[in-house]
Amino acid sequence: MARSVDYTALTAPVTSEQVRTFRQQALRDPAYSSQFGVAQVVVLVFVFVVIGFLFLGFAGVIVSMVASSAAQGLTITTAVSLLFPLLFVAAFAIIVVIAVRGALGGGGRWERWYRLTTFAAANGLIFSPVDADPTYPGAIFISGRSRVALDHLRTPAGRFFDYGNYRYVTGSGKNSTTHNWGFVALSLDRALPHMVLDSRSNNGLFGGTNLPTVFSKDQVLSLEGDFDTHFTLYCPREYERDALYVFTPDLMALLIDEAAPFDVEIVDSWMFVYSATVFDLRNPAAHQRILRIVDTVGLKTLSRTDLYADERVGSPAANIVAPEGRRLRRGVSVVAVITVIVFGAIWAWSFLADALGI
Repeated sequence: MARSVDYTALTAPVTSEQVRTFRQQALRDPAYSSQFGVAQVVVLVFVFVVIGFLFLGFAGVIVSMVASSAAQGLTITTAVSLLFPLLFVAAFAIIVVIAVRGALGGGGRWERWYRLTTFAAANGLIFSPVDADPTYPGAIFISGRSRVALDHLRTPAGRFFDYGNYRYVTGSGKNSTTHNWGFVALSLDRALPHMVLDSRSNNGLFGGTNLPTVFSKDQVLSLEGDFDTHFTLYCPREYERDALYVFTPDLMALLIDEAAPFDVEIVDSWMFVYSATVFDLRNPAAHQRILRIVDTVGLKTLSRTDLYADERVGSPAANIVAPEGRRLRRGVSVVAVITVIVFGAIWAWSFLADALGI
């Protein structure tokens, strides 16, 4: 598939007037205006104004001291001692201006949104700065809370695909963690068994998966060639033949060439590609890589699965997967097990040391 993409909006010079005009128009859209509430802006401006006046007063006192010292014969030591507070006040004033400009939309965020909105319009896509809790069945989309898709683009018609960044939060209070991902979502024609390709290149400590869900190891299926050095394939038990039907050598080769750094999940009638780092969507290279994955791995997956039917449900017209194939069984994290063992050993040693008086 030959795709013609216009990247001019991402690389052409942009004036502050263009960004300002775009911001004024975009703020009529709740998707943009909700990104920074009016109340937040008012409070932030108030705080900076109050603090600014305090430091301006401080600067006035310093100026008076300089004038008084000059009248009495300013020494070099006095001049140097007064210069540092003045420089501090000047630096603070610059920070205040930058922060207020950023809060009011003068920073890089609005320029980025302007570029991506213009890029989307030029290429028949729809851009959205944020969408709360997207209803995708993939592993990262059902984890944590405060789930939002950020800076993402999607097709308005035809074959649906969506790509951008995604964020969710786990834990609470001081123990809360924000997780950030890049993602690609591609709609498939047929419902498929739940299958996950866990990239080995982005795994963490002890080879543990970076995905938010750990799957039982007895669902791992080994494939031919060197594919297993790039990915670990999980498929439901008794669905090994179905997985081999989908992951033919030509698709495996494309996955290695185009998607080896990413995790891939097929669930229901969706194919997801996950990046452990967010996509820099101001960079044309990021779009080129994503669209190349869609046009190679995505299209090959579509062609390999357009006739798939789960023989366990009878009629292919049903286009469903039997319950035992719809979801992989969860497993236990190797890192979590090792952590429990280590803390258990430390506790046991501490208890034994106390008991023996060591």
